[in-house]
Amino acid sequence: MSFMQDNVTMDSVNTVQQQAVQVATTGENLNLIQLLMKGGWIMVPIIFLLFLALVIFFERYITIRKASRRDSGLMSQIKGNVMSGRLDAAIAVCRSSNSALARMLQKGLSRVGRPIKDIEGAIENAGKLEVSKLEKNINILGIVAGIAPMLGFVGTIFGVIQIFRDVEVAGGIDIGSVSGGLYVKMIASASGLTVGILAYIGYHVLNMMVERVILRMETDSVEFIDLLDEPGA
Repeated sequence: MSFMQDNVTMDSVNTVQQQAVQVATTGENLNLIQLLMKGGWIMVPIIFLLFLALVIFFERYITIRKASRRDSGLMSQIKGNVMSGRLDAAIAVCRSSNSALARMLQKGLSRVGRPIKDIEGAIENAGKLEVSKLEKNINILGIVAGIAPMLGFVGTIFGVIQIFRDVEVAGGIDIGSVSGGLYVKMIASASGLTVGILAYIGYHVLNMMVERVILRMETDSVEFIDLLDEPGA
């Protein structure tokens, strides 16, 4: 009797091993796209979120990089024209530069002759407008970072529910089918987490770039105000 039980146990182990090998062999034959598509219908919105995050990141990255370029001659030209009393020439320099800092300083130059507080207010308002342009759509990356992992978990949960329903219908547990089904459904969770992590990193990278631009704009605007506040300016 003990010998027969040992044989049954060995047969069960061999069967499980063969099923595992079949699942592994099937996985090896799948390419990345086919593997992702096995995650189910939930992969469609996850892939869409990935595409959306990539488009927003690279578009914002290019825009912020352009805004962060420093025109070393801008402040010196403006300073020379202001000290010479040529405000029109200084405004023309700002218009030709067509940068965030130049637009801020142009607002300040257009208020020259008014109290310093009015000039500071004009520059501050122009700066807020420029920052809002730089931050456009960045918050969408934060939303993607939160939604994508949740969609992945939802896909996995639906998949597990389907697996247990199939087990109930079959009236027994097929370890190979259950393990194979689980690994397929976990693709949704892994994909959602990956997209969420990438969006999270992109969100904070862009925010750090914007903060650097803001710091540079604030530094240059303070220098401009000091220039106007100098005696004889």
